[in-house]
Amino acid sequence: MPASALKPLAKRAGIPLPAHTVVDVLARARATGILGGEARIKRYGRIARDEEYRKKRWRKWWNEHGSTTLPESFVARAVVEPKKSVALAEFIGIMMGDGGLSKYQAVISLNTVDDAEYVRFVAAHGEMLFGVRPTVRAHKETCVTTIVFSRANLVQILHRLGLPIGDKLKQGLDMPQWIRKNRAYSISCMRGLVDTDGCIFTHRYIAKGKRYTYKKLSFKSASPALVASVYTLLTRLGMSPRVSRDGRDVRLESAADVRRYFTLIGSSNPKHLKRYAK
Repeated sequence: MPASALKPLAKRAGIPLPAHTVVDVLARARATGILGGEARIKRYGRIARDEEYRKKRWRKWWNEHGSTTLPESFVARAVVEPKKSVALAEFIGIMMGDGGLSKYQAVISLNTVDDAEYVRFVAAHGEMLFGVRPTVRAHKETCVTTIVFSRANLVQILHRLGLPIGDKLKQGLDMPQWIRKNRAYSISCMRGLVDTDGCIFTHRYIAKGKRYTYKKLSFKSASPALVASVYTLLTRLGMSPRVSRDGRDVRLESAADVRRYFTLIGSSNPKHLKRYAK
């Protein structure tokens, strides 16, 4: 804070100034620049004013020394590239549901309370597939826990498998073709999708004075292509899904369909299993 601002504030608040030092920022910057320049000259020799000459010298240094003495943090760490499998298809479903890719990270965000057990499953599942231990962090202010796999190589592997980098909805998120063409992969991917973006809820009604309750299943997505793929798969598996008017919600509304879902597809999320069994 500028001293010219601190002093009037202290006076107005009636608070004496604590021990402090007034620094000339420009003078400090000049001194730091001089020290930095001297250190650079000592390490690389006098810096040429000719930009082309500077680049030529840098390339010479890089070819002779720099490229072979990179610090460990500059070297991409190894990542296992798994073969296509039901386990990998389920992870792709999880990523499509509550995950996202940036240039260097694959991030999955889950509810800290409701998905506490599932967080452990997802972290271990990803580590088993790629040989990368994720960073798991609970954010108290949002009640969200993030599972972060920080590897550029891993991001590229997932991208080649069909996951978009960046805004997945704008890029037409859908099940990758290699999953859609294989029944077992499709079922596993569906499990990952519903475990993250789906819910199990109880429907209650009264008929002729008698109270009835049964379970329903809902999967929501803002991607029309993904909604269509989920609807098609559930239909092929012998269920009768219904799509809501807004086109974002695929539901199984009969007790028989929900029972068939848990028999054929199942769940890796204890939250869903407990709600279905309750």
